[in-house]
Amino acid sequence: MANLPPADSFNATWDFLEQGLDQIMNRLEQGLDFTRYTVLYSAVHNHCARGSPTTAHGITDPLNNSQARRSAQLIGGDLYEHLSLYLEAHLQRIKTDSEVYMDEALLQYYTRQWERYTTAARVVNNIFMYINRYWVRRQIDEDRKNNVFDVFTLALVSWKTNMFEYVHHNVIAAVLKLIQRQRSGEIIENGMIKSIVDSFVSLGLDTNDSTKSNLDVYKKYFEDPFVQATEVYYKTESEKFISENSVPDYMRKAEARLLEEEMRVSLYLHETTSKTLVPTCETVLVKNNSEVMWEGFKGLLVLDKQDDLHRMYCLLARITDGLEPLRVSFEEHVKKAGLGAIERIAQQEGEDPKTYVDALLDTHRKYNDLVQTAFSGEAGFVASLDKACGEFVNRNQICKTSSSKSPELLARFCDSLLKKSAKNPEENELEDVLNSIMTVFKYVEDKDVFQKFYTKSLAKRLVNGTSASDDAEGSMITKLKEACGFEYTSKLQRMLTDMSLSKELNDQFKELVHQGIQGPNSNVDFTILVLGAGSWPLSAPSTDFNIPEDLVKVYDRFQKFYQNKHSGRKLNWLFQLSKAELKTSYLKASKIGYAFQVSAYQMGVLLQYNSATSYTYQELQKSTALTSEALNPALSILVKAKVLLLNEGDKPGEDESRYILNYDFKSKKVRINLNMQMRTEQKVESDETHKTIEEDRKYLIQAAIVRVMKTRKAMKHSALIDEVLTQLQSRFKPRISDIKKCIDILLEKEFIERVEGQKDMYSYVA
Repeated sequence: MANLPPADSFNATWDFLEQGLDQIMNRLEQGLDFTRYTVLYSAVHNHCARGSPTTAHGITDPLNNSQARRSAQLIGGDLYEHLSLYLEAHLQRIKTDSEVYMDEALLQYYTRQWERYTTAARVVNNIFMYINRYWVRRQIDEDRKNNVFDVFTLALVSWKTNMFEYVHHNVIAAVLKLIQRQRSGEIIENGMIKSIVDSFVSLGLDTNDSTKSNLDVYKKYFEDPFVQATEVYYKTESEKFISENSVPDYMRKAEARLLEEEMRVSLYLHETTSKTLVPTCETVLVKNNSEVMWEGFKGLLVLDKQDDLHRMYCLLARITDGLEPLRVSFEEHVKKAGLGAIERIAQQEGEDPKTYVDALLDTHRKYNDLVQTAFSGEAGFVASLDKACGEFVNRNQICKTSSSKSPELLARFCDSLLKKSAKNPEENELEDVLNSIMTVFKYVEDKDVFQKFYTKSLAKRLVNGTSASDDAEGSMITKLKEACGFEYTSKLQRMLTDMSLSKELNDQFKELVHQGIQGPNSNVDFTILVLGAGSWPLSAPSTDFNIPEDLVKVYDRFQKFYQNKHSGRKLNWLFQLSKAELKTSYLKASKIGYAFQVSAYQMGVLLQYNSATSYTYQELQKSTALTSEALNPALSILVKAKVLLLNEGDKPGEDESRYILNYDFKSKKVRINLNMQMRTEQKVESDETHKTIEEDRKYLIQAAIVRVMKTRKAMKHSALIDEVLTQLQSRFKPRISDIKKCIDILLEKEFIERVEGQKDMYSYVA
């Protein structure tokens, strides 16, 4: 091992160490062997721990000598001071050499010297580790000195004071110029900028605690001017670009620039810069040009430019309130599109339920897809779509005559889907269509109207046996239940239950008949539906009806059977909904005969012809006991189908008219349906349904008022109206005038009363 300098001679020790420092700081790339490193370390150690026991090689053993530690606390400051002066002088030379460089050459010189200097400083730090452990620690911990650091930190402080403070203006200017060249499309060396940025970060030293670092140097000397330069650059570029190009082109440019800056952070900037850089870019590129983008939004919507719309959404989502004008414009556009679609079909198709619902669904589907793709399903755009759909579903060209047209047509469309037909969709397809119907149903305000019409159409399908699928019926009711609750569908569910119970009842009755006496009625196939009056929207017949002799026995037998099974229950027969199938055996044109599918009233008329072949109008009316309102439609269809021939009269229903059985009746079909509803009957039924809805609404409003008042005891007029509107909005949107009328009715009935001395205050009467 090389001879060590005398431990008690500072000058000899420093001269020895200075030679080693020169090698490390200036020629480290040539190598430093372990022996040389150990000797340098020992020189520092021996000087600081002199006077303590030494090893065979003259090296003090600090692990076994507490006196060494006490000595180091007193000795070491002289070496520390000289090392500080050495570093200062070394950096003065580096600073002087840097003055010949500018721009990129300066950056290359700076990074090269920084890497060389910090690498050497780490080696020096290890050599002077003994001073770090004892003298430096004592100065920091006991004497509370803020200008004393461990050797590596001292090297950084020295670089900051003697190098960085003099060259940082030129270095940062060169870095910003290099970044600007990169923004202009040139390829630069990212690693060099990253090295400079890392040096700025490393120079962020906490003067109060040398073990901690901060980003003060980086932020003050680099980040702040960098962000300012970025703002100026993009402000100039964006103003020029948007004045010369279209909005879509500008958005592509802005999107690319924002991505570029985010990538820049990950490539060579400190990650915290993103918090100031990105918002600055968003302000300059997006916020400052937001009005131009808002103005271009409608054009992109009209042209259905989904990529551009998505790009606009992504850009404006970056700034506060950037999307709100888009949402308003989108809502207006969808509303206009929906109203336009309905207006077109109103002129061409009238009030065809399928066309109407398809038009609503097509509009919703188109813009719902747009919301999901272009606007990423953002809640604000979903709400705008819902508002717009609510408007054009409930207030459009077809709804001008009545606000309840939408739910009525939707119910009629459901009826056409769920009724047996050659056009019925497949099961999977039907489920999709029912889901689509629920989409429209969600926007319908007058859900009570839909409920009424749907209940009536369901009753017809079940009574007439025209339901396409029990599963589909159950599925639709389940969907309505999920949307509106149990109460909304309780009657519908009960109707399906009644059908199941009726099937069991019929099976039991037929079994009883089969076991009993086979009388003259054995050729009558009798099926009955027993339905709960409270669940079914069926009214009592408006006419008397004499049951034909052929049916009296089976009619009486079922009455007796039912009374035995359910004593105390009363059967109300709804002959206006009954139907029959009659076999013919009198016609010359058919050897096997025809089967006439007729209503009960038509059956009552035709069975009279088993006794005679000709009857006057009065005779038929007397024998059937039907009123003119019931008899005339039945006769009209029979005459129109030429089953009966009109004689001695101009049209069916005249007092003197006579009806003769047509023996020459011919038809290509074997089964002939004569049980058809007249258009006038359909219109009357629709009007009656609307009338029933209005009556039901009055009771619902009154019930809501009583419910609210019973809970609150006393309420102001305006608050009561608001509460009633809130409670009923899930079923329908009541008019304020109707609520006021119902309040007056309840005042008369003394359910509520006015509070004395306060005109607009009501109290509940217990």
